[in-house]
Amino acid sequence: MVPMRSLFATLLFTISTAFAQDGAPVPVPNATPVPTPALISPPAPTPTPTPKPAGPPPLAIEIDLSEQKAWVLQDGQRIYETAISSGRSGHETPTGEFTVLEKDIDHKSSLYGRIVDGQGRTLIPDADDDMAVPAGGKFVQAPMAHFLRFDGPIGMHAGRLPGYPASHGCIRLPPGKAALFYNIAELGTPVRIFGKAPRTGPPVRPKAAATPLAAASPTPKPKFPWFRRL
Repeated sequence: MVPMRSLFATLLFTISTAFAQDGAPVPVPNATPVPTPALISPPAPTPTPTPKPAGPPPLAIEIDLSEQKAWVLQDGQRIYETAISSGRSGHETPTGEFTVLEKDIDHKSSLYGRIVDGQGRTLIPDADDDMAVPAGGKFVQAPMAHFLRFDGPIGMHAGRLPGYPASHGCIRLPPGKAALFYNIAELGTPVRIFGKAPRTGPPVRPKAAATPLAAASPTPKPKFPWFRRL
């Protein structure tokens, strides 16, 4: 015969198992309640430092079309200066912010130059590549030594400075200063161009004044022959 205590324990276990299978909580005798942990405040966000304004580039080139001058800048300070000749009317040099895109120590223009005859004598000193070339002549590309390209076909190079804007858009420099800028500048060097080129050109030579003709002397009247005096 099964003791009543064992039968009661078996019945209690069966009921507890049934409740557990139905999803009902199973009471735990003498269960100690778990204390709820206190809420912890999130840490205060770290303030983002304000970025400092960027300083001037360590090396740059500035060109003032109004003054027809160019400078090399180091840490924002002008250290070298030169006269220039920018693009003439109809071929104005562009303004804005650029960078050095290419360096060519012995560049020759594929667009501009001069037309010479068979003996090498210059026929057209300021010619374009699409001009008609007379029989026996040829188109000679313009030399652009120490070329620093900064915008399409436009760049800085050695050339003639007549004292006014005279190029097809490039910046002409004296040969010595062109070599200096070329040796200092690197690919990516900033180039800032501003101002407006003066509308000047070659000086107009005054025409020589016409020499007035001397007034004609009156024709003397012939004297009467000697025999009329008798």
